[in-house]
Amino acid sequence: MRQFYLLFFLVPIMIFGQDFPAVDFISGDVSITPDTIEKSIKGSVSYAFEMSAKTDSIFIDAIDMGFQKVALNGKEVPYSNNRKQIAFQAPKSMGEHLLTLWYTSKPKQTVYFFGWDDQIKGNEQIWTQGQGKYTSHWLPSFDDMSEKIEFDFQIMAPKEYDAIANGELLEVVDKDSLNAWRFNMIKPMSSYLAAFAIGDFDKKTLKSASGVPIELYYEPKDSLKVEPTYRYMKEIFDFLEEEIEVPYPWQNYKQVPAQDFLYAGMENTTLTIFSNTYVIDSVAFVDKNYVNVNAHELAHQWFGNLVTEKSGEHHWLHEGFATYYAYLTEKELFGNDHYYWRLYDTAKTLNILSENGDGEALTNPNANSLTFYEKGAWALVMLREIAGEEAFKKGIRNYLEKFAFKNVTIADFLSEVESASGKDLTGFRKEWLEGEEFPWQSTKAYLIRHANSIKEYFELKKADGATIKKMDWYAGTTSAALKRQLILTYGLKTPVKGLESILQKEKDLKARQAVAQVIESVPQELKEVFASLLEDESYITQELALFKLWTSFPSERENFLSQTNNVMGLPNKNIRLLWLTLALVTPEIHPEKKKGYYEELNGYTAPNHHFEVRQLAFEYLNHINAMNNEALANLVEAADHHVWQFKKFSRNLLRKLMTDELFEKRLNAVYETLTKENKKILDKLNNK
Repeated sequence: MRQFYLLFFLVPIMIFGQDFPAVDFISGDVSITPDTIEKSIKGSVSYAFEMSAKTDSIFIDAIDMGFQKVALNGKEVPYSNNRKQIAFQAPKSMGEHLLTLWYTSKPKQTVYFFGWDDQIKGNEQIWTQGQGKYTSHWLPSFDDMSEKIEFDFQIMAPKEYDAIANGELLEVVDKDSLNAWRFNMIKPMSSYLAAFAIGDFDKKTLKSASGVPIELYYEPKDSLKVEPTYRYMKEIFDFLEEEIEVPYPWQNYKQVPAQDFLYAGMENTTLTIFSNTYVIDSVAFVDKNYVNVNAHELAHQWFGNLVTEKSGEHHWLHEGFATYYAYLTEKELFGNDHYYWRLYDTAKTLNILSENGDGEALTNPNANSLTFYEKGAWALVMLREIAGEEAFKKGIRNYLEKFAFKNVTIADFLSEVESASGKDLTGFRKEWLEGEEFPWQSTKAYLIRHANSIKEYFELKKADGATIKKMDWYAGTTSAALKRQLILTYGLKTPVKGLESILQKEKDLKARQAVAQVIESVPQELKEVFASLLEDESYITQELALFKLWTSFPSERENFLSQTNNVMGLPNKNIRLLWLTLALVTPEIHPEKKKGYYEELNGYTAPNHHFEVRQLAFEYLNHINAMNNEALANLVEAADHHVWQFKKFSRNLLRKLMTDELFEKRLNAVYETLTKENKKILDKLNNK
């Protein structure tokens, strides 16, 4: 592990310039008790560390924490706390030492409390998200990813809830009104991978082919969604172990869905926390499933957790690798055609960005996610082609084994692939890692070389208009992926009879969905067959069909709405929210129930709903000018939401509403009902 930087806040910084580690933190024994009323953490942590050279002082990252006591080898010692780090004088003797800190924290980020303030029983959750360097908001720890520690956890939780943390659960001990959940880790990890979750969960357990225990958590209300949510879990795990050729490096693996999670998922060591918008039924699986995210986060247990980047310019070694192995997993599960068309879609997007002057180098630490994830995955696709499959896999294996539980650079990885393949990768590095322009021609050639359906597509794009009208482009292929792409490309140029034939004969749900996407207004002769899309096992297809039928045939709106009544749709309730909106603006639809529809649609803006549901409800309500005062108050609350995209949306909508004199008066009336914190938000937006 790397040198622990030396600093004491009461004196000028002193660095002695050793070329070897002076202080090595080995293990951390953590105990935390969340306070659900104050939304705070009370905790302690004991760090075992070893000194091999004399130093002046030591610091630990601790954001806005208060410390009750700091003890070194059992004896209380003075310390300095500047609300960013805590510092104490280093011991004079060499060898092993034990540092214990007792602290309190009210994290502004990284620990999120959900459901504790409402009247809904069973939706309470606490979860962490410390990606990068933010664990120090709830645990005195190390923002530097190079400091790797073997953590053990004790999580104190109310008895009616479960606690999950990194490592293996050793025991649950009754302590008055709380349970103490004790977890043990065996191997070291960077602090940003420390995590816990608390909530009302059940779990399904299974084992990988290699015997690794896997725990799949879910809320009791979602018991019927466990299979589609975690579909192919064992296959994903077994495939990655076989493909990577290095055994899973930790003692178990757990996954927990979280409400209002900031991202799709986070690969905390042994404990992936992911967005509960991936908790789905079988119909939703067609349009939004967890397979890719599942494989991506699992791949991080090797790429990021086992071997960890030294700094941001090496971030490709995390995200590019996890994205690539997730695509390989989809290839294993869904076939070559699926895999190559996924690559085609990402290449097309990256090429457009590149042509617009927005291309980025993979070695740029400030590159966007699309670069690190998708261009990063493509770099590995091409590296495997250059090095050869056998040498590529050998290089991966050697890289993981050589640098296990260490920090790495891109040069470390390329060196292993060069050694395994005997090839100079200077050109690869220059083109794929350091170059900002996306190599479209070489990726296009790769796809044409490996996927016949993509080769067909590029050939068909050269076809004349007469060929398109004859529908030869559709009838001549058996590839479902190619059919979908051809419909999206040529659908608007296709005669109505051709589209009718597709809907009558086509069984592939995505191909049928493509027809629903390209048709803007449904012609009379397509009405009957287009209406069959309302029964497709795809919530996106049903949503598209409902809206376009409702728009195209005003006299039959009641019929279309009756067919889709009480269908919720995807986790964002896409169909129900659309249905309520259409019902409210269709005069003949149940006028006696309009008030209930109005209240239900406004009710979906409340904080107990997922932010994606809330945002869609706000959008529809704003579009039809139907937002009530309760929804307005919810919009103000949303303007300080922890998910920045939703916060930005809410603030922009509030600013827009403030330009309307009527809404400004209503906001002034709502103001008196707001909490002190929400009044500050509105004042800030009003520049008061």
